[in-house]
Amino acid sequence: MDPLLSLIGRNQPLFDADLEKHREQLDELVRSASFLVIGGAGSIGQAVSKEIFSRSPAKLHVVDISENNLVELVRDLRSSIGYGTGEFRTFAIDAGSTVYDALVDNEGPYDYVLNLSAMKHVRSERDPYTLMRMIETNIFNTEKTLQHAIHQGSRKYFCVSTDKATNPVNMMGASKRIMELFLAHYSQQIPVSTARFANVAFSDGSLLHGFGQRIRKRQPLSAPSDVRRYFITAKESGELCLLSCLLGENREIFFPQLDDNLHLITFESIARRYLASLGYEAYPCETEQEARTSVERLARHGKWPCYFSASTTSGEKDFEEFFTPDDKPDLERFYSLGVITLPQGNNRESLEWFRQQIEQLTQKDRWSREEIIQLFNRMLPEFHHQETGRNLDDKM
Repeated sequence: MDPLLSLIGRNQPLFDADLEKHREQLDELVRSASFLVIGGAGSIGQAVSKEIFSRSPAKLHVVDISENNLVELVRDLRSSIGYGTGEFRTFAIDAGSTVYDALVDNEGPYDYVLNLSAMKHVRSERDPYTLMRMIETNIFNTEKTLQHAIHQGSRKYFCVSTDKATNPVNMMGASKRIMELFLAHYSQQIPVSTARFANVAFSDGSLLHGFGQRIRKRQPLSAPSDVRRYFITAKESGELCLLSCLLGENREIFFPQLDDNLHLITFESIARRYLASLGYEAYPCETEQEARTSVERLARHGKWPCYFSASTTSGEKDFEEFFTPDDKPDLERFYSLGVITLPQGNNRESLEWFRQQIEQLTQKDRWSREEIIQLFNRMLPEFHHQETGRNLDDKM
């Protein structure tokens, strides 16, 4: 069992029953197919790539802009699973580049295209430039790679979404919701599926991953005391994506069935459990300065300084949800998965309008967050941006 499960308040994996029920079907689909995984060196991308590789695909190509993370992916696969019977190659390139176009044209076609590349942090909306890159990555790179999949006759296009796309309150979630609208539009030309899931525990760049960095660097831990979230492990994220890609029908969104009482947990609780697993007792400090200056003194006595405080940053949702009251979730088809279906895309004009508006902004070489928020409001009537004037970079 994954040792991280106890840290996030669970004692068993989520998807074992569904994986076992469909094991032969999944194995057969993978063995006979070729796969392209985009963004395959991130935490979720590596987990997806490992799930595919472990089932001996005919061909698995992995694309990511991080050369170092691709190296780690290869080392991990060789050191854990070994060598499959099919072709396995990695490519350190940007999916938004012309080099990617050449790769697909010369190394394809691919039966399944899985896009795991994303700007996933709420903090990405802190300035207009990073925000525009998030739009390009989450929306327009998805459209571009979708068009490639259509052109080469792929069986399925999968792209990961997020629970934050449901009634979004931040621009990251809103960008993923607009991405889903693009998926629905192109679903008339290629089968698409996606997955919404919550926080991936200890994934690269996450607050929980930062706990390990803080310990290594002999620094205090900081976490919100009032934010409760769902968590799945990196392995479970890979399993969920694979299940949606291979078993999902056109326009279906898969999500984990979680019980609020059993699986919602605060970041503070995880921080305390994490420190306990390392032999330390969490020591709450009144201020950041107190926490910063007391590491060595407290550590000698088996304690670790922590700064726990209420969340005051923009875009923090009070609760997590995977579907709206207007959706009709199927909660019977799988043991631990729910499924909803995107409405068939009939929004070509609004999507084209959005594209043109973004192009006009970038051609000006100067744009504001407020202009982009207004565009998101026009595209998504359900979008209610929560602005507090503070972002995560303003905190320890």
